[in-house]
Amino acid sequence: MSSQPERMFGRRVSIEQVEEGRELAPKFDASGLIPCVTTDYHTGEVLMVAVMNREALIRTIETGEAHYWSRSRQQLWHKGATSGLIQKVEEMRIDDDQDCVWLRVEIAGGASCHVGYRSCFYRRVPVAAERTESTHLEFLEHEKTFDPKAVYGDAPNPTQL
Repeated sequence: MSSQPERMFGRRVSIEQVEEGRELAPKFDASGLIPCVTTDYHTGEVLMVAVMNREALIRTIETGEAHYWSRSRQQLWHKGATSGLIQKVEEMRIDDDQDCVWLRVEIAGGASCHVGYRSCFYRRVPVAAERTESTHLEFLEHEKTFDPKAVYGDAPNPTQL
């Protein structure tokens, strides 16, 4: 981590400074987290949505590889450290009021989902006229990019109920 991480982010002093200024002054929520949308650099496809804490945001900026905060494991998470599916950050953006991050990444191995699909958004929810009496999810990806058991073993997934 940076030897002076406190200097990486500015203090939030005014709406004008946050919305129109050149200083990075992210707004973390009461739990110390900021949402992050991650998309494929080339296609724009949404790969995942996660959260970052201060350390994850700093490490992402410093290393150029995506780091997140795992709420289920309560620890810093270097995406791909176990699977090899590292997310190389090609571009990082922050929204107008600096309370959401957008990463545009290239992925070694071509997948981001721990279930084995390319994107974590591999199912569609029928809405309005498409709905039937029961809402059944439609799979948009029909083949997994990798076998999660081969990558992670039989360890229980901490995000599952």
